[in-house]
Amino acid sequence: MIRNTRHTGLVIRDMERSLAFYLTLGLTLWKRETESGTFIDIVVGIPRVELEWAKLQAPDGSLVELLQYHSHPDTRPLENTPSNRLGCSHIAFTVDDLAATCQQVAQLGGAVVNPPADSPNGKVRVAYCHDPDGILMELVEERDCHG
Repeated sequence: MIRNTRHTGLVIRDMERSLAFYLTLGLTLWKRETESGTFIDIVVGIPRVELEWAKLQAPDGSLVELLQYHSHPDTRPLENTPSNRLGCSHIAFTVDDLAATCQQVAQLGGAVVNPPADSPNGKVRVAYCHDPDGILMELVEERDCHG
């Protein structure tokens, strides 16, 4: 049975661009490798694959894995993933300053879907954004409701 979430993997087109994006937003590089050979061929189900991955760590210890397929890249035009697409919908991050983070996302080549919106109970402000590869992110600022 499942014991915990190990990491969330994101397939990206350009490792250096994505590293710059996520490191600027506050994740730190934990480990980075290039893999090829029988083991990774079996795991990803692609013969003769070569891929590079970088595991990034959030301040709480959670991991995001960026994956760039060098031998079998997805060459479709990039598009901003709609929120209702089947599959993994988005990755959510808690941030300190939502407005500033949205501004950074835009400056780093991402896109902001909505301006920060207060939840009905006032406990959080939320914005959806896309990273430079069109991957959907939810950014959440927790509000102090005790004052």
